[in-house]
Amino acid sequence: MSRRARITPTEAGLPDGGARRRTPGLRREEVAVLAGVGVSWYQWLEQGRDITVSGQVLDSVGRVLKLTSAERRHLYALAGLNPPALEVAPADRDMCDGLKRLIDAWMPFPAHIMDSYWNTVLYNDAAALVFGMRPETVQNCLIAFFTDPIYRSRATRWEEIAGQVVAQFRAACSEKPHDDGFRAVIEEARELSPEFADLWERGDVRPGGQTQKEIEHPVVGTLHVEATQLRIPARPDLAIVLHTPQPGTDTAEKLEWLTSPEGRRGSMYPIAG
Repeated sequence: MSRRARITPTEAGLPDGGARRRTPGLRREEVAVLAGVGVSWYQWLEQGRDITVSGQVLDSVGRVLKLTSAERRHLYALAGLNPPALEVAPADRDMCDGLKRLIDAWMPFPAHIMDSYWNTVLYNDAAALVFGMRPETVQNCLIAFFTDPIYRSRATRWEEIAGQVVAQFRAACSEKPHDDGFRAVIEEARELSPEFADLWERGDVRPGGQTQKEIEHPVVGTLHVEATQLRIPARPDLAIVLHTPQPGTDTAEKLEWLTSPEGRRGSMYPIAG
């Protein structure tokens, strides 16, 4: 009722008639007609009666009421249906400037942001220095994991975590099982890496969480970090990956030096190793 009250007839494409309306916003009858459902059924829906409800009908009602993605999910939950995946609201599409400030503030520790398909969106200077992230490489974290010689040469536990990485990507795919974007990444990875193809056939699934990494850097030596994936409710298409030094190691000190002016000069040429 509250969502119906905020939509004017004009916004819904109806003539307002020029007369004073008792009901703020749309009437039940108007919503029912615009959504293509019966008036009595729509009234029962508002009253929360035990009626048969489908996602298709809820989407029609949601379209008329101009529900946001979060409101649409909430409507599904109220109706006892599996909620659809969140979509990015237009007002939240300009969050990248704030997210860049976030990962830059994570310095001197590596951090990057990737989209639903694991395409790299942003990364900070520490990620470039530690993992060799650079503009000329493949800008997809999954494909780069298997094909980038710099990353592979530095990851001392590469074979051990490769299966985890593939299982986490399969979990990401399961959120949109029929999405052509995921299929394209999988096919490209299969063509470029027999190792990926073998691991993909296992069918393992693992949610994104924390992964321990051991990096052998050509300038500062061994680095021990934990990679943590964080999801952003307002931007469900993005994930922030923060790398934190593992306790009991000297990784924090090494990263502080590596990102200092002196350390940047020292790592300018050995990046290929």
